[in-house]
Amino acid sequence: MTITTDVLVIGGGATGTGIARDLALRGIDVTLAERGGLSAGTSGRSHGLLHSGARYAEADAEGALECLEENRILREIAGECIRETRGLFVQVAGDDPAYFDEKRAACEELGIPVKVVDGDDAREAVPGLAADVERAMWVPDAVVLPSRLVAATAADAREHGARILTNAPVESMALNGDRIDSVSLGGAVDTAVEPEYVVNAAGPHAGVVAEMAGVSVEMRPTRGVMVSVDHDGLGPVLNRCRDPADGDIIVPHDDEVVLGTTSVPVDDPDEFERDEQEIERTIRECAMMLPAVADAPQVRTWWGIRPLYEPDEAARGGRGISRGFVQLDHSADGVANVVSIVGGKLTTYRRMAESVADLVADQLGVGDSSTTAERELVGASSASEIDAFVDEFDGQGPTDADLVGE
Repeated sequence: MTITTDVLVIGGGATGTGIARDLALRGIDVTLAERGGLSAGTSGRSHGLLHSGARYAEADAEGALECLEENRILREIAGECIRETRGLFVQVAGDDPAYFDEKRAACEELGIPVKVVDGDDAREAVPGLAADVERAMWVPDAVVLPSRLVAATAADAREHGARILTNAPVESMALNGDRIDSVSLGGAVDTAVEPEYVVNAAGPHAGVVAEMAGVSVEMRPTRGVMVSVDHDGLGPVLNRCRDPADGDIIVPHDDEVVLGTTSVPVDDPDEFERDEQEIERTIRECAMMLPAVADAPQVRTWWGIRPLYEPDEAARGGRGISRGFVQLDHSADGVANVVSIVGGKLTTYRRMAESVADLVADQLGVGDSSTTAERELVGASSASEIDAFVDEFDGQGPTDADLVGE
């Protein structure tokens, strides 16, 4: 049976489900299609850090403020999808003290709460912290469980009328003049969708989806490795206070910690080499902050692919600069009813979704504004309820496999 819908959202990660929720709350008929289970791609393969903005404060004030604002919103609306941990930026012997001072000053100027402590106080708060940590800075980072966040967002969208189709890969699109007329879905769904508007939120596969629509989205995907090792009792997220580099984040779970990450360009987000040296380098660098991880048993290793936009990355000049999101209205390319959204961060997924939903609502003549910042996600107060959504949507990613459904 053909599905007729106002909007077809392609991609079931955080951004795609966020867009579906935002549009559904405005009364728009939405269908979301994901080629696998929810959060099977970038969202479910991240390091799970809910940014406070401190990581970007000195390099990208606007991006840092977006993170701070969304951090606060998600703490209010996402309940059991978030773990309150705080974060600690540490200066290890040999790190540039001027960088620490610059970051602190930038955080204070932007209103990101910070508290500087000396090395002894940091080690008292974080047992096992390296002896050569000279000073540290507390920030309001947290941990996000992406499997829960995506599943709860999708469930909320569905509660307000959206169709959530998993294992439904896009196989082709048919155009009629300057509009996408029909989209064929395969997999378990095997049907056609006739949308008024199409949103391409396919992450690192956005370029492939765009080609089906007869437009171009130049992607520069990069891989990053995450390594989970046995380590019990780490409280805060640990961040190395230096220019972003390999192995500078440690994210606490219950009896594991997640070490990350690297950044290496890949040609194909599905087929790419895994380099054992990246794993070793990530562990070695993270051990500069928390020495015990150097010899801790490895539990899980996974690779995530960042959906980066090639022209934007070229303009930014490489790693170390905060990556924002890019919204491409393809009416300028000759296809009037499709928009692509790429880039961004898990922390800012709701804001990205609101931006796209504003554009789509305007195109459809719907005047309602976004309410996603004020409305708690369905089931947010119950971990078991959200975990049931994760199971239902086949939404378990490796990032939080040790925590979801436990």
